[in-house]
Amino acid sequence: MEEDKKYTIVVKIGSSSLVDVSTKEPRIANMSLIVETIVKLRRQGHKIIIVSSGAIAFGMKKTGLKTKPTKLSAIQALASIGQGSLIGLFDDLFGQLDQPIAQILITRNDISDFTQYRNATNTLSELLDMGVIPIVNENDTLSVAEIKFGDNDTLSAITAGMIHADYLFLMTDVECLYTDNPRANPNAKPVLLVDKVENLSVETGTEANAGTSVGTGGMTTKLIAAELATNAGVDTIISLSSKPGYISNIFEHIQNSNNKNLSIEEQEQQIKEDIAAKKIPLHTRFLGLDRESKIKSDRRFWLLHGLKTKGVLYIDQGCFEALTRKDRAGLLPAGIVDVEGNFHESECVSIKVIPTKTSPLTEGLEVGRCRVNYSSAEIKLIRGVKSSEIESKLGFADSEYIAHRDNLAFPPLVSSGF
Repeated sequence: MEEDKKYTIVVKIGSSSLVDVSTKEPRIANMSLIVETIVKLRRQGHKIIIVSSGAIAFGMKKTGLKTKPTKLSAIQALASIGQGSLIGLFDDLFGQLDQPIAQILITRNDISDFTQYRNATNTLSELLDMGVIPIVNENDTLSVAEIKFGDNDTLSAITAGMIHADYLFLMTDVECLYTDNPRANPNAKPVLLVDKVENLSVETGTEANAGTSVGTGGMTTKLIAAELATNAGVDTIISLSSKPGYISNIFEHIQNSNNKNLSIEEQEQQIKEDIAAKKIPLHTRFLGLDRESKIKSDRRFWLLHGLKTKGVLYIDQGCFEALTRKDRAGLLPAGIVDVEGNFHESECVSIKVIPTKTSPLTEGLEVGRCRVNYSSAEIKLIRGVKSSEIESKLGFADSEYIAHRDNLAFPPLVSSGF
């Protein structure tokens, strides 16, 4: 490992890593191992952020509930009860090693404004520069469906992208991703190295790839998080939560490996041999896009992942090509085929492209997102027309564009122009 090279690492810890699934008792021994591992990396000079679940599970223990309620207000109440216990226990454990921590509770609504997004990023960066370990969690006490990230796997990936992390560790109760349930299918294979998430062919609904009764995620949410993070240039690793020390083992092995010039197949074979030789534990690693190809703009990352979409704009192929070329244009009304949903000016919407203007909307493929200059009702009136006709259709013309090019965002694999 390069002696002077320091990295930013995000570690996502699920509820099952912190709470026993059957008894709901805190897994204090495992939490202590997590803390020891994190502090070891911090003392090596690396910057660490923890994204932690567990508030609701801790609340269930405090109130004696055996099953998670379905009523939103009850879940929010449990989160408010448990969050203090969770962060208090973390503070006690980290305090034994003289490591300061900070608590950050957010919802998607907290970063829906770009200024707020930058403020959150700046706060995280300042804490890291101070040598503090931020512990991030979704603010379940206030979250409702419309402003939730959905799960902490997604939150950890967004956090990793926000701070331009080098690595994201997703700790879970299985050691890696499998092609199928190895308990039921003897032909199931561990997936060791993934170049592109979209090319994976695995069964995520199996027992080995499913979530637990105290958590919200399973392997599906981890694949979504891995795709999001790798598109931002963040290597993502799935590892066994009951063995927190694996984080150090895997991280050091990656840094010491001299296989940058090998093909993906050759790298995977090397990893397989190293696992067989017990040099590293079993895990799955998703390769982040190289630094030249990743999303370079914080604003584009925010558009893609910081905002919740309120509707859909369907565009044709010609419009899509104009939007994704190197000297890309803004989104003009002439390229809009149809509109879905009810949204207002400046809200974020999904962009879907359809093969032809007469193709059914079900064939639309999501390719990006944008913030619009007009409402859904207004866009329905001006779709397919020239920009010069906007005023005659609406009685006003705030912009010639449905969305300015600075308010358009496409993932790197969609747009080579970025």
